[in-house]
Amino acid sequence: MVIGNALSVGLIGLKAFTVSIQAFVSPGLPYFSIIGLPDASLSEARERVKSACQATGFHWPETRVTVNMSPASMPKRGSSHDLAIAASVLSAAGAIPHDCLIETITMGEVNLDGTVLPINGVLPILLHARERGIRRAILPAGNMDEADLISGVEVSCVRHVGELVELMGGMARYSLPDVERPAGECEGAGAEPGAFTPPPSGDMCDVVGQPYAKWALEVAAAGGHHVIMVGPPGSGKTMLASRMPSIMCPLGVPEQLEVASIRSLCGTLPAYGICDVPPFEAPHHTSSTAALAGGGSGLAAPGAITRAHRGVLFMDEAPEFSSRALQTLREPLESGYVALSRAKGTTYYPAAFQLVMAANACPCGMSYGTGERCTCTPQERRRYFARLSGPILDRVDIQVEVPPVSRIILDEEVDEPRETSAEIRARVIEARSRAAERYEQYGWVCNAQASGRWMRDHMSRYALDPINRALESQRLSLRGADRAMRLAWTLADLKGIPSPGREETSQGIALRTRL
Repeated sequence: MVIGNALSVGLIGLKAFTVSIQAFVSPGLPYFSIIGLPDASLSEARERVKSACQATGFHWPETRVTVNMSPASMPKRGSSHDLAIAASVLSAAGAIPHDCLIETITMGEVNLDGTVLPINGVLPILLHARERGIRRAILPAGNMDEADLISGVEVSCVRHVGELVELMGGMARYSLPDVERPAGECEGAGAEPGAFTPPPSGDMCDVVGQPYAKWALEVAAAGGHHVIMVGPPGSGKTMLASRMPSIMCPLGVPEQLEVASIRSLCGTLPAYGICDVPPFEAPHHTSSTAALAGGGSGLAAPGAITRAHRGVLFMDEAPEFSSRALQTLREPLESGYVALSRAKGTTYYPAAFQLVMAANACPCGMSYGTGERCTCTPQERRRYFARLSGPILDRVDIQVEVPPVSRIILDEEVDEPRETSAEIRARVIEARSRAAERYEQYGWVCNAQASGRWMRDHMSRYALDPINRALESQRLSLRGADRAMRLAWTLADLKGIPSPGREETSQGIALRTRL
């Protein structure tokens, strides 16, 4: 009895697991079955694989063909296992040696004419193969640029099932369709980490006025703090938020691979490439809970908060989001990940993002200054801002007002030119390096991750006095007190002093309680 073997990789979120595929050609009536908890798209692989194998000149057995995918208790989904199923059948039938693919990952979707189509999630698949000591992989040619990002795995790319047969020492007769690669496809995806530069998102020097808001965003970037900006329409809130990634610390190589793995799973990596610029996600205010947190039938797909991992999630017109959508942010803001339970299992996605929210002071947006132009009733104002519940606002470290700009000041009217994003980012990087050195033994990288106990143990009683008074007057909750201390440590890092004093603590409280 000859068993054909192949290896594939399944994904549950970003968690990969090895799938062992075995094919057996046995006597009986002609029938092709796939077992091992396949979903609908994987069950349909029977017709795709059968036609694709015949397109190589292979004579499909007129007997029973059984393909088992183990572990049988794990659900398998998607068309990315097609090529491995085809390889196992070809191996069982003797078209290729039966043991040639035992230590090789084989992935790809096949078409009826035998062509191999690209798949999503190649980056986490290859990272899993490298961790498990598997040093060889066969992938679609359309994923060649993405596969080049991972070292330590020898990757062979094929365009047709016939090329796989020839690669394994078999004979095949096939013809490739004359399809040209679209211009710019996967551009930048084959570069080393940090080499690809996406289109610039703008510079802080483009923003007219708003020095306090710029400083607040600098503090947020230096300490990893969440921000909400409140002000009238047209005051520059969206413009400021869109430039937040330009002042944040560049991503390290491990973080770049995390972000690239998420984009690979979503199928958007060719559009972004792999770079050190933090991601920026700005969902529309009509987005559902599933669009934010992730969703879908069977196993959940990533949402906006996962796509913003290691970057910025910007929620413009935050009070216009549904209350249910806003409440989904509470757990990820604390834990840094989201767990989504669906019919076929629970999926865990990383969600360590910085939240930036923007809001008007009232539904019409004119409740500023004297408020003479505002047409909203007091009840409408309360209802509008009530969607941002206390637990949500308590998790937002910095609350800043963005007033209207009263006058355009030309460059020649100021003594010093406006600060660029590069200048602000240099101070942010320096402050982050101080924090990372201080927290090295604890595994934290920024002040937003530090524990309240550590901060209380390393601050003087004199510096803690403003926080104690704010607690007594109920201006701060206990969680808010910890966050005010984190802000104080960030302000100390920006000033280059070893620990915060009374001034930094007072500024931290002011940044939290301006609304």
